[in-house]
Amino acid sequence: MRAPLYIRLAAVIVGAALAAAPMPALAFSRVKDLVDVEGIRDNMLVGYGLVVGLNGTGDSLKNAPFTQQSIQTMLERLGVNTRGQTMQTKNVAAVMVTASLPAFAGQGSRIDVSVSAMGDAKNLQGGTLLVTPLLGADGQVYAVSQGPVATGGFSAQGDAGSVTRGVPTAGRISNGAIVEKETGFTLASMSALKLSLRNPDLTTATRIAGAVNSYLGGKIAVASDPSNVELAMPANYPGGVMGLLTDIEQVKVDPDQPAKVIIDENSGVIVMGADVRISTVAIAQGNLTIRVQETPQVSQPAPFSNTGTTAEVPRTSIQIDDSKGNKMTVLHPGVSLQSVVDGLNALGVGPRDIISILQAIKAAGALQADIQVIG
Repeated sequence: MRAPLYIRLAAVIVGAALAAAPMPALAFSRVKDLVDVEGIRDNMLVGYGLVVGLNGTGDSLKNAPFTQQSIQTMLERLGVNTRGQTMQTKNVAAVMVTASLPAFAGQGSRIDVSVSAMGDAKNLQGGTLLVTPLLGADGQVYAVSQGPVATGGFSAQGDAGSVTRGVPTAGRISNGAIVEKETGFTLASMSALKLSLRNPDLTTATRIAGAVNSYLGGKIAVASDPSNVELAMPANYPGGVMGLLTDIEQVKVDPDQPAKVIIDENSGVIVMGADVRISTVAIAQGNLTIRVQETPQVSQPAPFSNTGTTAEVPRTSIQIDDSKGNKMTVLHPGVSLQSVVDGLNALGVGPRDIISILQAIKAAGALQADIQVIG
């Protein structure tokens, strides 16, 4: 027996309304994009070396005594004694060499290095870095670098002018260092793991632990604090630690974020999070601008006149703009980010004025967010 027509019609209307109702927006992200695994990290390397083969654009040895000392030490190791001699070369530059040693980089693998001048060298273009040991924070040598330096900038000059593009005193050597020593970290032997959140948050850490436990079917993960989630390695897990991390990385989580407003006063950039809310507040913005312009004119006597002299007559124009056209705007409680932006744009103000308005709203206690000023 079929239902009456009005019941079927009501069901269709209710179904359409539910389909059209806005659903909460969930921005799911992989655990891989939210956390770093403890121990899987890069290591910073640094070294001091010499770049040779420069076309007269290297360090002047009078202003860079460390360059002269380095040249003398290098030549002594090669059997050449230059102590007490006056050196005038400008084809050598002292440089700092930096690199990032990837996690689990094996002996014999190559990494990129960056080269930066220390002294008053003008250009590193065409130079070659001599053998330079790269040290870690523990003082041990982990890589050795050498090779031709490639610069992204250039410099040219003449008697009446010069042109410089980019930074010619810094360069890069692709695959310019060979790894000589490994860090010694063994991931497979770990019995417990720690996931460090890139953006620490209580809710996000708890959601990650819950999502991992739901995926593995047991209480494996525990959110110890807003920055860390600890994992206990399950016994006989297929693939061991690598298999566990591979599976966990693909788990989807909806990260939470605090209501925050970031302001860069140097550039006038304003970034507001989606959860920024304000209480009822009325806003009016107006600037008093006074512009004074002097346009003096010259007054001359009539032609062939024996009396009168040429004189300068002042002409002053004063304009006053008190922003009478700007109106007061009311922002209602609990408005969304879009409403806040629309309300501020309705005032016809620029980024600099919006910064002042947001700080004033915060001072009034109506902005339910944290303001962080950078720059």
